[in-house]
Amino acid sequence: MTATTAPLLAPTTESIAAAAAALRAGSLVAFPTETVYGLGADATDDRAVAAIFAAKDRPSFNPLIIHLADQAAAEALVEMDARARILATHFWPGPLTLVLPRREACPVSLLASAGLDTLAVRVPRHPVAARLLKAFGRPIAAPSANPSGRLSPTTAAHVAEGLGHRVAMILDDGPTAIGLESTVIDLSGPDARLLRPGGLTAEEIEAVIGPLAGVEAGLGAAIAPRSPGMLESHYAPALPLRLEAFSVEADEALLAFGPQVPPGARKTLNLSPAGDVTQAAANLFAFLRRLDASGARRIAVMGVPEQGLGRAINDRLRRAAAPRPAFPD
Repeated sequence: MTATTAPLLAPTTESIAAAAAALRAGSLVAFPTETVYGLGADATDDRAVAAIFAAKDRPSFNPLIIHLADQAAAEALVEMDARARILATHFWPGPLTLVLPRREACPVSLLASAGLDTLAVRVPRHPVAARLLKAFGRPIAAPSANPSGRLSPTTAAHVAEGLGHRVAMILDDGPTAIGLESTVIDLSGPDARLLRPGGLTAEEIEAVIGPLAGVEAGLGAAIAPRSPGMLESHYAPALPLRLEAFSVEADEALLAFGPQVPPGARKTLNLSPAGDVTQAAANLFAFLRRLDASGARRIAVMGVPEQGLGRAINDRLRRAAAPRPAFPD
């Protein structure tokens, strides 16, 4: 059977309302921004965020950019310092993403931030994106709307070609104006650092807040210094992990998967009793945090199939179980 391709809809009041309703229902919606087309999901819904990774066949849980209606919405999620507010005043709405510390009560899915203590936030300038965010009323997690490793989409037709069978609808407003992803600046530390060059030049940013670290290196991997290469040191729980567990000891916590769970753990959380890797991905980071606070000596982890999102789950668990550095983060 041929998969059904999502409709391409002009951004009318009715279609934007329908897109917002689809997001509330946990579905994926593609929409234009001034940079590229985004693959949007409710950023506060673990299952919807997991569906982004599944749809893109994303090989690891890289942080996703959270799109917001305005600066006030951003300040509700992250801690903005003076540098962030200056940049927001100058360049939001626009093609600038800021990586900032998450607030303690931030409702955004931990999966969307790859379990890190930071969040990548942006206020898009595109009028359709702005209208959708206003209609939806919640943060939207939205990487580029293309299969992982493929060219970013700058038209609705590009989205339909790559992900048309995996989204509920595609809001079509023609080619994007910039055609290049947003510039990503990490402000979570003392130095403002360029993580990804993009639609806003480093020179424009430096004219406002001074020199950026990382410019000379020409970094090009999306949010790389705050995601894959740093997951071992920045996300690993305090407790050690024991992988591929078939039994559990009384002083261990158990991260289970599937219907057959060994008894006897100090605390057990099951990523998916039904053996659904998408559900497991949605629960992964939140469950690890809860088990980390269980008072157990160690976390035993049952095996997860190496298929679909299971590959990303296992990648994350292997990183978390890796030997810890002998120096503090």
